[in-house]
Amino acid sequence: MAAASEKTDATAQTPTLHQPRVEPESSQAVNSAASSAAISAMSPSSEVASHRPGQVQVIRRNGKVTHFDPSKIKVAMTKAFIAVEGSGAAASSRIHHLVDELAEQVVSALTRRLPGGGTVHIEDIQDQVELALMRAGEHKVARDYVIYRDARARERAEKAASATTTAADETTGINVTLADGSTRPLDVDRLRRLTREAAAGLEGVDDEAIITDTLRNLFDGVKEADVGQALVMSARAMIEREPAYSQAAARLLLDVMRREALGELGMAVGVETQADLAERYADYFSAYIKTAGDLELLDKQLSRFDLTRLGAALKPERDLQFTYLGLQTLYDRYFIHTAEGPRIELPQAFFMRVAMGLAINEIDREERAIEFYELLSSFDFMSSTPTLFNSGSLRPQLSSCYLTTVPDDLDGIYGAIKDNALLSKFAGGLGNDWSRVRGMGAHIKGTNGKSQGVVPFLKVANDTAVAVNQGGKRRGAVCAYLETWHIDIEEFLDLRKNTGDERRRTHDMNTANWVPDLFMKRVAEDQQWTLFSPDETPDLHDLMGQAFEEAYLGYEARADRGELKVTKRIKAVDLWRKMLAMLFETGHPWITFKDPCNLRYTNQHVGQVHSSNLCTEITLHTNDREIAVCNLGSVNLAAHVTERGLDTAKLRKTVRTAMRMLDNVIDYNFYNVPQARNSNLRHRPVGLGLMGFQDALYELRIPYASQDAVRFADHSMEALSYYAIEASSDLAAERGRYQSFDGSLWSQGILPIDSVQRLAEGRGGYLEMDTSTTLDWNGLRERVTTIGMRNSNCLAIAPTATISNIVGVSQSIEPTYQNLFVKSNLSGEFTVVNPYLVRDLKALGLWDSVMVSDLKYYDGSLQQIDRIPDELKELYATAFEVDPRWLVEAGSRRQKWLDQAQSLNLYMSEPSGKKLDNLYKLAWVRGLKTTYYLRSMGATHVEKSTMADTSRANRLSAVGGSYQSPGKAKSNGGGKPVDPAPKACSIDDPECESCQ
Repeated sequence: MAAASEKTDATAQTPTLHQPRVEPESSQAVNSAASSAAISAMSPSSEVASHRPGQVQVIRRNGKVTHFDPSKIKVAMTKAFIAVEGSGAAASSRIHHLVDELAEQVVSALTRRLPGGGTVHIEDIQDQVELALMRAGEHKVARDYVIYRDARARERAEKAASATTTAADETTGINVTLADGSTRPLDVDRLRRLTREAAAGLEGVDDEAIITDTLRNLFDGVKEADVGQALVMSARAMIEREPAYSQAAARLLLDVMRREALGELGMAVGVETQADLAERYADYFSAYIKTAGDLELLDKQLSRFDLTRLGAALKPERDLQFTYLGLQTLYDRYFIHTAEGPRIELPQAFFMRVAMGLAINEIDREERAIEFYELLSSFDFMSSTPTLFNSGSLRPQLSSCYLTTVPDDLDGIYGAIKDNALLSKFAGGLGNDWSRVRGMGAHIKGTNGKSQGVVPFLKVANDTAVAVNQGGKRRGAVCAYLETWHIDIEEFLDLRKNTGDERRRTHDMNTANWVPDLFMKRVAEDQQWTLFSPDETPDLHDLMGQAFEEAYLGYEARADRGELKVTKRIKAVDLWRKMLAMLFETGHPWITFKDPCNLRYTNQHVGQVHSSNLCTEITLHTNDREIAVCNLGSVNLAAHVTERGLDTAKLRKTVRTAMRMLDNVIDYNFYNVPQARNSNLRHRPVGLGLMGFQDALYELRIPYASQDAVRFADHSMEALSYYAIEASSDLAAERGRYQSFDGSLWSQGILPIDSVQRLAEGRGGYLEMDTSTTLDWNGLRERVTTIGMRNSNCLAIAPTATISNIVGVSQSIEPTYQNLFVKSNLSGEFTVVNPYLVRDLKALGLWDSVMVSDLKYYDGSLQQIDRIPDELKELYATAFEVDPRWLVEAGSRRQKWLDQAQSLNLYMSEPSGKKLDNLYKLAWVRGLKTTYYLRSMGATHVEKSTMADTSRANRLSAVGGSYQSPGKAKSNGGGKPVDPAPKACSIDDPECESCQ
């Protein structure tokens, strides 16, 4: 994949295994013969090695580099065992075999993290030896080893403390290699200026600790470009013990970015720190816009803006608000770069560039660009990934989602697959409705043969999604939808299985069931269900509610009379069980509900909703003439709450600007498929959503699993819905109604909250949905019918998987995954620790290295840590500790306000058939339109080997205990081991980033 070739993960740029060491507050100084012998034997020789690619080398404590010799580990461990157990024949035999095994574990742990070669510090080797001894149960040797290392560490610390800073700087003995091959002494003073600036205003960040750690990992002859990355890596490694180091690491990464961008533009001289840049940001911005235009990276129209005015509006201090994960993500995949690779875009220039694109058709475009920039750069609202990628570019494909319906003929099928490729090329997520394609065994009139059904064509669509990977920025992604009455539904359920005929498997494509209410009724009533081929029952595709039920019963009667050639009768419960079994086993197909999407659809007078999109939050109609398009963006809910509750005044202001930005996307957007352009300009749907819901709950001190959280979900979504509808109506007054407004539910005075009654009538029961309100909906209803709406649809809650990383909040409406874990994406691996939890534990005097170790051991769960109060355990319960029914209840409260849907993941630590049956039936009864992934326990995310980074005191207490190996069964927060669910989606899948 091209995406892989473009990855610039900082871990690859500075390949060091260093982790921060936390020295114990106190320990007994014991001169252990075993440890002394082991550590002495492990010390590298004095021969200095040159740093060659592909080799693992060892950094000594004095900064010199030597070759890594695995045999030294065996010698060291053997001496340690002999010193403790003696050298008798029996002992020697045991020691020989055990040392071979343990040494192999140590070498493997070191080398597997440096597949391409790199450097490893001597301390890290000793960490791995220590961990191997503890895991093997060799407690006496491990204890002596720990105590001896502590004593030596204190000696070195005392010696270092007695030296002055100046003397330390003068004796580093480290020279850096410049780009032209020349060398010069390392400028430690500059490093100190950078770290002081990075630590400014961040509680708990020690700039000297970063410097000390960085110097430990540098070696004589290090490349100048690697020094900045070493600073970043040192700060990054400390995130787990103090979340503020994430911001410090981001600020140090800014130095790397500055040097790269300004160097490429010839403006680097005199800019050493962020403070220096602040004075020249406006000049840089003008040069960047003009250069990017000349290089055909940006639309030259941007150069015609008043760049002086826009440059003056930039706020350089907002560069300092990023977390490391957010800034690294922007750097790796969002910033404009030259053909040779260097990035020439810095964060505030990036936000202004996006804003300029969105304002390009405004009358006072500078004023609007500044308004949009303010919203983006403050993190109050964030546009979706395609908008961030492409706004201001030569091909501004800004839309997030495309929905198509596939015809039942070869030209139409392959035309739809071609459309997939074209739409995916510029970063669009796709949803395809395949329910019209005739099933297996159906008659083909043109050849007088029989159809092979839907599955072979789905295989072609799957391979197309893999081939077109969105310009190397993220993989192409598509979701296929099939109605539950289709004759091929059983084979459709098997598409993601790892067994069976590979020609009938689609391992790279998402799948979803499009489930009519009648099927759910048959399941509830334990009745039979009949499967049909759509060429014999064509109207079922377009019908819903009572009309669908009447037609379906008619076809069943015809099938009983033998008038239909391709049918099958099965028990509805048996098919339902298979749907749930495949959902658990493979993570697919997702469960989405046809009738709520259609009966509540605002624009049902012009078409039917035949599927959702890639992430199940878009519910728009499709046909042969129209490809549905939706344009997404998300409000950061956490930025709109205070301790007193929701800041509705700020939210209203944010929503008004956000809706204008989303509406602008429609006219500015690049369309490479005419059906998409026609649909988007005619109906103008947008999807305003939210992120940071869990952060908002933390601010309000509300546990996710509570009625208070359900009420807040209701209240916050009501406000967001009200202001979005109001803003769209105001835009209609300014710009005119959308073309197909007349005849819509809006024109009839039926708002999303009112459409719940239509669902109840169409379903004929089986609906339990709260319909209470708190705002003046009568006044808004009158305004909408009088003035109209600019947009056929306004609201949809997307997953925000990537943009929430940029902003630094929890994604979408998700509960916290784990309070401490390692997140993987296309930018690499990032330690994520819950800052709200750390704040509360610090207030109670409970945040220390032992707590870090406990969180790692229990996979980010608090439930088994006795010293944490029950109140915090409830507030900081993780996703798999929250009963998933709470997610459904909160989702139902939101759904009543949404004119589209929400990407609702469901978490279950120990899934069972009965639990899944109850959960998805509850989702249907509560009126949800769609559900998304079923998340079940995956592999361990925080490697237990990193526990070597915790305090000696904690490790001494653990020597007599047991350690859990990576990849084994993990704790579910309740202390019981849980085997990973075999094929369920992992929340941190590094290739799953197509949802914003």
